[in-house]
Amino acid sequence: MSTIGVYEGYKSPLSTRYASKEMQFLFSDQHKFATWRQLWVWLAKAEQSLGLEITDEQITEMQEHVNDIDFDAAAAEERLTRHDVMAHVHIFAKQCPKAAPIIHLGATSCYVGDNTDLLILRDAIDLLLPRIASIVYCLKNFALKYKSQPTLGFTHLQPAQLTTVGKRSCLWIQDLLMDERALRRCREDLRCRGVKGTTGTQASFLQLFNGDGEKVKQLDLLVTQLSGFDKSYPVTGQTYSRKVDVEVIGAIASLGTSIHKMCSDLRILASRKEMEEPFESTQIGSSAMPYKRNPMRSERCCALARHMITLFSNAANTHATQWLERTLDDSANRRLTLSEAFLSADAVLLTLLNISQGLVVYPKVIERHISQELPFMSTENIIMAMVKKGGDRQVCHEKIRVLSHEAGAQVKQFGKDNDLVDRIRKDPYFEPILNQLDEILDAQTFIGRASAQVDDFICDEVKPILANYEESLKRIQNVQLNI
Repeated sequence: MSTIGVYEGYKSPLSTRYASKEMQFLFSDQHKFATWRQLWVWLAKAEQSLGLEITDEQITEMQEHVNDIDFDAAAAEERLTRHDVMAHVHIFAKQCPKAAPIIHLGATSCYVGDNTDLLILRDAIDLLLPRIASIVYCLKNFALKYKSQPTLGFTHLQPAQLTTVGKRSCLWIQDLLMDERALRRCREDLRCRGVKGTTGTQASFLQLFNGDGEKVKQLDLLVTQLSGFDKSYPVTGQTYSRKVDVEVIGAIASLGTSIHKMCSDLRILASRKEMEEPFESTQIGSSAMPYKRNPMRSERCCALARHMITLFSNAANTHATQWLERTLDDSANRRLTLSEAFLSADAVLLTLLNISQGLVVYPKVIERHISQELPFMSTENIIMAMVKKGGDRQVCHEKIRVLSHEAGAQVKQFGKDNDLVDRIRKDPYFEPILNQLDEILDAQTFIGRASAQVDDFICDEVKPILANYEESLKRIQNVQLNI
Protein backbone atom coordinates (compact mmCIF):
# COMPACT_ATOMS: atom_id res chain seq x y z
CA MET A 1 0.00 0.00 0.00
CA SER A 2 1.32 3.43 -0.91
CA THR A 3 2.23 5.60 2.08
CA ILE A 4 0.68 8.57 0.27
CA GLY A 5 -2.83 7.20 0.81
CA VAL A 6 -2.28 6.98 4.57
CA TYR A 7 -1.98 10.77 4.76
CA GLU A 8 -4.84 11.72 2.45
CA GLY A 9 -7.68 11.32 4.95
CA TYR A 10 -8.47 13.40 8.00
CA LYS A 11 -7.05 12.27 11.32
CA SER A 12 -7.90 13.88 14.60
CA PRO A 13 -4.89 15.49 16.29
CA LEU A 14 -6.36 14.23 19.54
CA SER A 15 -5.44 10.76 18.32
CA THR A 16 -2.22 11.49 16.46
CA ARG A 17 -0.68 14.08 18.79
CA TYR A 18 -2.29 14.49 22.16
CA ALA A 19 -4.44 11.91 23.95
CA SER A 20 -3.17 8.75 25.63
CA LYS A 21 -3.57 5.28 24.16
CA GLU A 22 -5.74 4.30 27.13
CA MET A 23 -8.26 7.08 26.52
CA GLN A 24 -8.19 6.53 22.77
CA PHE A 25 -9.01 2.87 23.31
CA LEU A 26 -12.09 3.70 25.39
CA PHE A 27 -13.52 5.65 22.45
CA SER A 28 -12.33 3.21 19.79
CA ASP A 29 -14.62 1.19 17.53
CA GLN A 30 -13.14 -2.02 18.91
CA HIS A 31 -14.09 -1.13 22.47
CA LYS A 32 -17.48 0.32 21.52
CA PHE A 33 -18.73 -2.62 19.49
CA ALA A 34 -17.18 -5.24 21.76
CA THR A 35 -19.12 -3.58 24.60
CA TRP A 36 -22.29 -3.81 22.51
CA ARG A 37 -21.70 -7.53 22.19
CA GLN A 38 -20.93 -7.91 25.88
CA LEU A 39 -24.20 -6.15 26.68
CA TRP A 40 -26.03 -8.67 24.49
CA VAL A 41 -24.32 -11.45 26.44
CA TRP A 42 -25.34 -9.89 29.76
CA LEU A 43 -28.91 -9.48 28.53
CA ALA A 44 -29.06 -13.13 27.49
CA LYS A 45 -27.63 -14.27 30.83
CA ALA A 46 -30.15 -12.21 32.76
CA GLU A 47 -33.05 -13.37 30.60
CA GLN A 48 -31.93 -16.99 30.98
CA SER A 49 -31.72 -16.70 34.77
CA LEU A 50 -35.30 -15.44 34.82
CA GLY A 51 -36.66 -18.39 32.88
CA LEU A 52 -36.44 -17.59 29.17
CA GLU A 53 -35.38 -20.44 26.90
CA ILE A 54 -31.76 -19.49 26.37
CA THR A 55 -29.07 -22.16 26.60
CA ASP A 56 -25.60 -22.06 28.08
CA GLU A 57 -24.31 -23.07 24.66
CA GLN A 58 -25.83 -19.95 23.07
CA ILE A 59 -24.33 -17.70 25.72
CA THR A 60 -20.92 -19.36 25.42
CA GLU A 61 -20.99 -18.94 21.64
CA MET A 62 -21.72 -15.23 22.01
CA GLN A 63 -19.05 -14.73 24.66
CA GLU A 64 -16.42 -16.38 22.47
CA HIS A 65 -17.03 -13.83 19.69
CA VAL A 66 -17.29 -10.65 21.77
CA ASN A 67 -13.98 -9.26 20.52
CA ASP A 68 -13.98 -10.97 17.13
CA ILE A 69 -15.53 -8.16 15.07
CA ASP A 70 -15.53 -8.05 11.26
CA PHE A 71 -15.63 -4.29 10.78
CA ASP A 72 -15.65 -4.45 6.97
CA ALA A 73 -18.64 -6.78 6.99
CA ALA A 74 -20.45 -4.57 9.53
CA ALA A 75 -19.80 -1.48 7.40
CA ALA A 76 -21.13 -3.23 4.30
CA GLU A 77 -24.23 -4.34 6.21
CA GLU A 78 -24.83 -0.82 7.50
CA ARG A 79 -24.70 0.54 3.95
CA LEU A 80 -27.60 -1.78 3.17
CA THR A 81 -29.67 -1.37 6.35
CA ARG A 82 -28.78 2.26 7.15
CA HIS A 83 -28.88 1.16 10.79
CA ASP A 84 -25.70 0.67 12.77
CA VAL A 85 -27.14 -1.50 15.55
CA MET A 86 -29.00 -3.87 13.23
CA ALA A 87 -25.90 -4.14 11.04
CA HIS A 88 -23.93 -5.39 14.04
CA VAL A 89 -26.77 -7.65 15.16
CA HIS A 90 -26.72 -9.33 11.73
CA ILE A 91 -22.93 -9.76 11.69
CA PHE A 92 -22.87 -11.06 15.26
CA ALA A 93 -25.68 -13.48 14.40
CA LYS A 94 -23.71 -14.84 11.45
CA GLN A 95 -20.78 -15.53 13.78
CA CYS A 96 -23.09 -17.05 16.41
CA PRO A 97 -25.69 -19.08 14.45
CA LYS A 98 -26.90 -20.96 17.53
CA ALA A 99 -27.42 -17.73 19.46
CA ALA A 100 -28.84 -15.79 16.50
CA PRO A 101 -32.50 -16.12 17.58
CA ILE A 102 -31.94 -14.58 21.00
CA ILE A 103 -29.42 -11.78 20.30
CA HIS A 104 -30.90 -8.38 21.23
CA LEU A 105 -34.05 -10.11 22.48
CA GLY A 106 -36.61 -7.51 23.56
CA ALA A 107 -34.10 -4.68 23.35
CA THR A 108 -34.03 -1.39 21.47
CA SER A 109 -30.94 0.16 19.89
CA CYS A 110 -30.39 2.38 22.90
CA TYR A 111 -29.96 -0.69 25.06
CA VAL A 112 -26.50 -1.16 23.57
CA GLY A 113 -25.87 2.44 22.51
CA ASP A 114 -26.70 4.24 25.73
CA ASN A 115 -25.44 1.59 28.13
CA THR A 116 -22.16 1.50 26.23
CA ASP A 117 -21.86 5.27 26.46
CA LEU A 118 -22.42 5.15 30.21
CA LEU A 119 -19.81 2.42 30.64
CA ILE A 120 -17.33 4.46 28.60
CA LEU A 121 -18.09 7.63 30.56
CA ARG A 122 -17.52 5.75 33.80
CA ASP A 123 -14.18 4.31 32.68
CA ALA A 124 -13.07 7.61 31.13
CA ILE A 125 -13.72 9.49 34.37
CA ASP A 126 -11.76 6.77 36.16
CA LEU A 127 -8.81 7.64 33.92
CA LEU A 128 -9.08 11.38 34.49
CA LEU A 129 -9.43 11.44 38.27
CA PRO A 130 -5.98 9.97 39.08
CA ARG A 131 -4.42 12.36 36.57
CA ILE A 132 -5.93 15.32 38.43
CA ALA A 133 -4.72 13.87 41.74
CA SER A 134 -1.20 13.45 40.34
CA ILE A 135 -1.07 17.09 39.29
CA VAL A 136 -2.34 18.16 42.71
CA TYR A 137 0.35 16.00 44.30
CA CYS A 138 3.11 17.69 42.28
CA LEU A 139 1.74 21.16 42.96
CA LYS A 140 1.43 20.32 46.65
CA ASN A 141 5.16 19.59 46.80
CA PHE A 142 5.87 22.76 44.84
CA ALA A 143 3.72 24.83 47.21
CA LEU A 144 5.51 23.51 50.26
CA LYS A 145 8.92 24.15 48.73
CA TYR A 146 8.12 27.77 47.90
CA LYS A 147 5.61 28.58 50.64
CA SER A 148 7.86 31.30 52.06
CA GLN A 149 9.30 32.68 48.79
CA PRO A 150 7.94 36.25 48.58
CA THR A 151 6.72 37.42 45.19
CA LEU A 152 4.71 40.31 43.90
CA GLY A 153 0.98 39.78 44.00
CA PHE A 154 -1.02 41.24 41.14
CA THR A 155 -4.48 42.75 40.99
CA HIS A 156 -5.70 44.19 37.68
CA LEU A 157 -2.39 42.77 36.38
CA GLN A 158 -0.67 45.57 38.31
CA PRO A 159 1.80 44.96 41.17
CA ALA A 160 -0.01 44.65 44.49
CA GLN A 161 0.72 43.46 48.02
CA LEU A 162 3.20 40.60 48.23
CA THR A 163 2.18 36.96 48.33
CA THR A 164 4.40 33.88 48.04
CA VAL A 165 5.10 31.57 45.13
CA GLY A 166 3.73 28.63 47.13
CA LYS A 167 0.58 30.48 48.21
CA ARG A 168 -0.19 31.38 44.59
CA SER A 169 0.12 27.75 43.53
CA CYS A 170 -2.44 26.85 46.20
CA LEU A 171 -4.96 28.89 44.24
CA TRP A 172 -4.37 26.53 41.30
CA ILE A 173 -4.64 23.49 43.55
CA GLN A 174 -7.90 24.70 45.06
CA ASP A 175 -9.50 24.96 41.63
CA LEU A 176 -8.30 21.47 40.71
CA LEU A 177 -9.72 20.06 43.95
CA MET A 178 -13.09 21.49 42.98
CA ASP A 179 -12.75 19.80 39.59
CA GLU A 180 -11.84 16.51 41.23
CA ARG A 181 -14.91 16.79 43.42
CA ALA A 182 -17.19 17.61 40.47
CA LEU A 183 -15.93 14.71 38.36
CA ARG A 184 -16.01 12.33 41.30
CA ARG A 185 -19.62 13.28 41.94
CA CYS A 186 -20.44 12.67 38.28
CA ARG A 187 -18.78 9.27 38.59
CA GLU A 188 -20.72 8.43 41.75
CA ASP A 189 -24.00 9.60 40.22
CA LEU A 190 -23.63 7.64 36.96
CA ARG A 191 -26.10 4.80 36.58
CA CYS A 192 -26.87 2.14 34.04
CA ARG A 193 -29.69 2.76 31.56
CA GLY A 194 -30.59 -0.85 32.06
CA VAL A 195 -33.35 -2.49 30.01
CA LYS A 196 -36.16 -0.02 29.43
CA GLY A 197 -37.41 -0.75 25.92
CA THR A 198 -38.29 1.53 23.03
CA THR A 199 -39.82 4.46 24.90
CA GLY A 200 -38.74 3.56 28.41
CA THR A 201 -41.92 1.68 29.38
CA GLN A 202 -40.36 -1.83 29.29
CA ALA A 203 -43.38 -3.00 27.29
CA SER A 204 -41.40 -5.46 25.15
CA PHE A 205 -39.89 -7.12 28.21
CA LEU A 206 -43.26 -7.27 29.94
CA GLN A 207 -44.50 -9.18 26.90
CA LEU A 208 -41.47 -11.51 27.00
CA PHE A 209 -42.23 -12.39 30.61
CA ASN A 210 -45.98 -12.76 30.07
CA GLY A 211 -46.90 -9.71 32.08
CA ASP A 212 -44.70 -10.49 35.07
CA GLY A 213 -43.60 -7.00 36.11
CA GLU A 214 -41.42 -8.26 38.94
CA LYS A 215 -39.33 -10.29 36.52
CA VAL A 216 -38.92 -7.24 34.31
CA LYS A 217 -37.69 -5.29 37.32
CA GLN A 218 -35.30 -8.14 38.15
CA LEU A 219 -34.04 -8.18 34.55
CA ASP A 220 -33.23 -4.49 34.78
CA LEU A 221 -31.39 -5.02 38.07
CA LEU A 222 -29.43 -8.05 36.83
CA VAL A 223 -28.17 -6.32 33.70
CA THR A 224 -27.30 -3.26 35.78
CA GLN A 225 -25.23 -5.36 38.17
CA LEU A 226 -23.55 -7.31 35.37
CA SER A 227 -22.55 -3.94 33.91
CA GLY A 228 -20.84 -3.00 37.16
CA PHE A 229 -23.39 -0.43 38.33
CA ASP A 230 -25.34 -0.46 41.58
CA LYS A 231 -28.36 1.31 40.16
CA SER A 232 -30.11 2.07 36.88
CA TYR A 233 -31.98 5.25 36.04
CA PRO A 234 -35.53 4.56 37.29
CA VAL A 235 -37.16 6.33 34.35
CA THR A 236 -35.91 6.95 30.81
CA GLY A 237 -37.31 7.81 27.45
CA GLN A 238 -35.77 5.89 24.62
CA THR A 239 -32.47 7.22 25.93
CA TYR A 240 -31.11 8.07 29.34
CA SER A 241 -31.63 11.77 29.96
CA ARG A 242 -29.06 13.85 28.13
CA LYS A 243 -28.94 15.91 31.31
CA VAL A 244 -26.37 13.31 32.41
CA ASP A 245 -24.14 14.42 29.55
CA VAL A 246 -24.65 18.04 30.58
CA GLU A 247 -23.38 17.28 34.08
CA VAL A 248 -20.38 15.28 32.88
CA ILE A 249 -19.34 17.66 30.10
CA GLY A 250 -20.02 20.55 32.46
CA ALA A 251 -17.47 19.14 34.89
CA ILE A 252 -14.96 18.72 32.09
CA ALA A 253 -15.59 22.24 30.80
CA SER A 254 -15.10 23.54 34.34
CA LEU A 255 -11.81 21.62 34.51
CA GLY A 256 -10.86 23.43 31.31
CA THR A 257 -11.38 26.81 32.98
CA SER A 258 -9.09 25.83 35.87
CA ILE A 259 -6.35 24.65 33.58
CA HIS A 260 -6.63 27.69 31.32
CA LYS A 261 -6.35 30.02 34.32
CA MET A 262 -3.31 28.21 35.75
CA CYS A 263 -1.49 28.00 32.44
CA SER A 264 -2.29 31.63 31.64
CA ASP A 265 -0.67 32.53 34.96
CA LEU A 266 2.37 30.48 34.03
CA ARG A 267 2.62 32.19 30.66
CA ILE A 268 2.52 35.61 32.33
CA LEU A 269 5.17 34.57 34.85
CA ALA A 270 7.31 33.12 32.06
CA SER A 271 7.17 36.46 30.24
CA ARG A 272 8.50 38.07 33.44
CA LYS A 273 11.18 35.35 33.64
CA GLU A 274 10.10 34.49 37.19
CA MET A 275 9.00 30.93 36.40
CA GLU A 276 9.30 28.48 33.55
CA GLU A 277 7.81 25.18 32.52
CA PRO A 278 10.27 22.36 31.74
CA PHE A 279 12.50 23.05 28.75
CA GLU A 280 14.62 20.24 27.31
CA SER A 281 18.24 20.81 26.27
CA THR A 282 17.40 20.05 22.62
CA GLN A 283 14.06 21.88 22.56
CA ILE A 284 13.63 24.71 20.05
CA GLY A 285 11.62 27.71 21.17
CA SER A 286 11.39 29.55 17.86
CA SER A 287 12.37 28.82 14.27
CA ALA A 288 13.51 32.43 13.83
CA MET A 289 14.70 33.43 17.31
CA PRO A 290 17.05 30.79 18.76
CA TYR A 291 17.20 32.42 22.21
CA LYS A 292 13.48 32.03 22.93
CA ARG A 293 12.09 29.64 25.56
CA ASN A 294 8.41 29.75 24.70
CA PRO A 295 5.93 28.24 27.19
CA MET A 296 4.61 25.88 24.52
CA ARG A 297 3.17 23.30 26.92
CA SER A 298 1.16 25.93 28.78
CA GLU A 299 0.01 27.34 25.45
CA ARG A 300 -1.10 23.87 24.34
CA CYS A 301 -3.02 23.46 27.58
CA CYS A 302 -4.78 26.77 27.04
CA ALA A 303 -5.64 25.86 23.46
CA LEU A 304 -7.15 22.49 24.31
CA ALA A 305 -8.80 23.85 27.47
CA ARG A 306 -10.67 26.40 25.37
CA HIS A 307 -11.99 23.53 23.25
CA MET A 308 -13.13 21.71 26.41
CA ILE A 309 -14.97 24.83 27.55
CA THR A 310 -16.81 25.28 24.26
CA LEU A 311 -18.07 21.68 24.26
CA PHE A 312 -20.38 22.42 27.16
CA SER A 313 -22.73 24.37 24.88
CA ASN A 314 -23.05 21.29 22.64
CA ALA A 315 -24.11 19.08 25.54
CA ALA A 316 -26.46 21.72 26.93
CA ASN A 317 -28.13 22.42 23.60
CA THR A 318 -28.47 18.73 22.82
CA HIS A 319 -30.31 18.12 26.08
CA ALA A 320 -32.48 21.19 25.57
CA THR A 321 -33.64 20.01 22.13
CA GLN A 322 -34.52 16.40 22.93
CA TRP A 323 -38.22 16.31 22.13
CA LEU A 324 -40.49 14.11 24.22
CA GLU A 325 -39.01 10.58 24.49
CA ARG A 326 -36.05 11.35 22.15
CA THR A 327 -34.94 12.67 18.78
CA LEU A 328 -32.01 11.39 16.78
CA ASP A 329 -30.35 14.76 16.34
CA ASP A 330 -28.36 13.99 19.45
CA SER A 331 -26.43 11.13 17.85
CA ALA A 332 -23.98 12.85 15.52
CA ASN A 333 -23.34 15.64 18.02
CA ARG A 334 -22.64 13.24 20.89
CA ARG A 335 -20.21 11.19 18.78
CA LEU A 336 -18.09 14.33 18.61
CA THR A 337 -18.77 15.96 21.96
CA LEU A 338 -18.30 13.04 24.35
CA SER A 339 -15.14 11.72 22.72
CA GLU A 340 -13.50 15.11 22.18
CA ALA A 341 -14.28 16.25 25.71
CA PHE A 342 -12.53 13.28 27.28
CA LEU A 343 -9.69 13.05 24.77
CA SER A 344 -9.00 16.77 25.20
CA ALA A 345 -9.15 16.53 28.99
CA ASP A 346 -6.84 13.53 28.92
CA ALA A 347 -4.32 15.33 26.70
CA VAL A 348 -4.42 18.52 28.78
CA LEU A 349 -3.96 16.69 32.06
CA LEU A 350 -0.99 14.70 30.74
CA THR A 351 0.64 17.92 29.55
CA LEU A 352 -0.12 19.73 32.78
CA LEU A 353 1.32 16.85 34.77
CA ASN A 354 4.55 17.20 32.83
CA ILE A 355 4.58 20.93 33.56
CA SER A 356 3.86 20.38 37.24
CA GLN A 357 6.67 17.87 37.57
CA GLY A 358 9.29 20.32 36.34
CA LEU A 359 8.32 23.90 37.22
CA VAL A 360 11.37 26.14 37.51
CA VAL A 361 11.47 29.21 39.77
CA TYR A 362 14.02 32.04 39.50
CA PRO A 363 14.16 33.66 42.97
CA LYS A 364 16.73 36.30 41.98
CA VAL A 365 14.51 37.61 39.21
CA ILE A 366 11.57 37.65 41.60
CA GLU A 367 13.62 39.53 44.21
CA ARG A 368 14.66 42.09 41.63
CA HIS A 369 11.04 42.71 40.67
CA ILE A 370 10.13 43.04 44.33
CA SER A 371 12.91 45.58 44.83
CA GLN A 372 11.40 47.71 42.07
CA GLU A 373 8.00 47.89 43.77
CA LEU A 374 8.51 47.29 47.48
CA PRO A 375 9.78 50.79 48.29
CA PHE A 376 6.43 52.20 47.16
CA MET A 377 4.50 49.52 49.07
CA SER A 378 6.50 50.16 52.24
CA THR A 379 5.66 53.85 52.50
CA GLU A 380 2.80 53.30 54.97
CA ASN A 381 5.11 51.24 57.21
CA ILE A 382 7.75 54.01 57.05
CA ILE A 383 5.15 56.60 58.03
CA MET A 384 4.03 54.48 61.00
CA ALA A 385 7.65 54.01 62.12
CA MET A 386 8.23 57.79 61.99
CA VAL A 387 5.05 58.48 63.98
CA LYS A 388 6.26 56.07 66.67
CA LYS A 389 9.45 58.13 66.84
CA GLY A 390 7.44 61.29 67.46
CA GLY A 391 7.00 62.49 63.89
CA ASP A 392 3.91 64.21 62.48
CA ARG A 393 1.97 61.90 60.17
CA GLN A 394 0.91 64.63 57.72
CA VAL A 395 4.43 66.03 57.43
CA CYS A 396 5.85 62.56 56.92
CA HIS A 397 3.17 61.73 54.34
CA GLU A 398 4.05 64.82 52.32
CA LYS A 399 7.77 64.02 52.49
CA ILE A 400 7.12 60.48 51.26
CA ARG A 401 4.75 61.72 48.56
CA VAL A 402 7.34 64.07 47.07
CA LEU A 403 10.16 61.53 47.22
CA SER A 404 7.91 58.82 45.72
CA HIS A 405 7.02 61.00 42.76
CA GLU A 406 10.67 61.81 42.19
CA ALA A 407 11.59 58.12 42.31
CA GLY A 408 8.65 57.25 40.05
CA ALA A 409 9.90 59.72 37.48
CA GLN A 410 13.30 58.03 37.50
CA VAL A 411 11.63 54.72 36.70
CA LYS A 412 9.05 55.85 34.17
CA GLN A 413 10.80 58.70 32.37
CA PHE A 414 14.40 57.56 32.43
CA GLY A 415 14.10 53.76 32.80
CA LYS A 416 16.24 53.74 35.91
CA ASP A 417 15.88 51.62 39.03
CA ASN A 418 13.58 52.66 41.83
CA ASP A 419 15.77 54.83 44.13
CA LEU A 420 13.14 55.81 46.69
CA VAL A 421 15.00 54.07 49.50
CA ASP A 422 18.22 55.93 48.66
CA ARG A 423 16.31 59.23 48.66
CA ILE A 424 14.84 58.40 52.08
CA ARG A 425 18.28 57.51 53.46
CA LYS A 426 19.69 60.83 52.26
CA ASP A 427 16.87 62.93 53.70
CA PRO A 428 17.76 64.07 57.27
CA TYR A 429 14.09 64.01 58.22
CA PHE A 430 14.12 60.21 58.29
CA GLU A 431 17.24 59.85 60.41
CA PRO A 432 15.27 58.53 63.46
CA ILE A 433 14.33 55.33 61.60
CA LEU A 434 17.36 54.70 59.38
CA ASN A 435 18.55 51.86 61.61
CA GLN A 436 15.10 50.21 61.13
CA LEU A 437 14.88 50.68 57.38
CA ASP A 438 16.26 47.29 56.34
CA GLU A 439 13.82 45.56 58.68
CA ILE A 440 10.92 47.67 57.39
CA LEU A 441 11.84 46.74 53.82
CA ASP A 442 12.25 43.01 54.48
CA ALA A 443 9.91 41.28 52.02
CA GLN A 444 9.09 38.61 54.59
CA THR A 445 7.24 41.20 56.66
CA PHE A 446 4.83 41.84 53.77
CA ILE A 447 3.56 38.29 53.12
CA GLY A 448 1.18 38.05 56.04
CA ARG A 449 0.11 34.45 56.83
CA ALA A 450 0.86 33.16 53.34
CA SER A 451 3.28 30.48 54.53
CA ALA A 452 0.98 29.30 57.29
CA GLN A 453 -1.96 29.31 54.89
CA VAL A 454 -0.08 26.90 52.63
CA ASP A 455 0.53 24.51 55.52
CA ASP A 456 -3.06 24.69 56.70
CA PHE A 457 -4.53 24.29 53.23
CA ILE A 458 -2.42 21.27 52.39
CA CYS A 459 -3.09 19.60 55.72
CA ASP A 460 -6.83 20.28 55.82
CA GLU A 461 -7.84 20.18 52.16
CA VAL A 462 -5.21 18.54 49.96
CA LYS A 463 -3.98 15.52 51.89
CA PRO A 464 -7.44 14.07 52.58
CA ILE A 465 -8.19 14.04 48.85
CA LEU A 466 -4.80 12.63 47.86
CA ALA A 467 -5.31 9.82 50.36
CA ASN A 468 -7.96 8.46 47.98
CA TYR A 469 -5.37 8.06 45.23
CA GLU A 470 -2.43 6.47 47.01
CA GLU A 471 -1.88 3.66 44.50
CA SER A 472 -1.96 5.86 41.41
CA LEU A 473 0.33 8.40 43.09
CA LYS A 474 2.89 5.70 43.83
CA ARG A 475 3.05 4.92 40.13
CA ILE A 476 3.41 8.52 39.02
CA GLN A 477 6.09 9.52 41.54
CA ASN A 478 8.74 7.58 39.69
CA VAL A 479 7.64 8.50 36.17
CA GLN A 480 8.81 11.67 34.47
CA LEU A 481 6.60 12.32 31.47
CA ASN A 482 8.12 13.51 28.21
CA ILE A 483 5.44 15.64 26.57
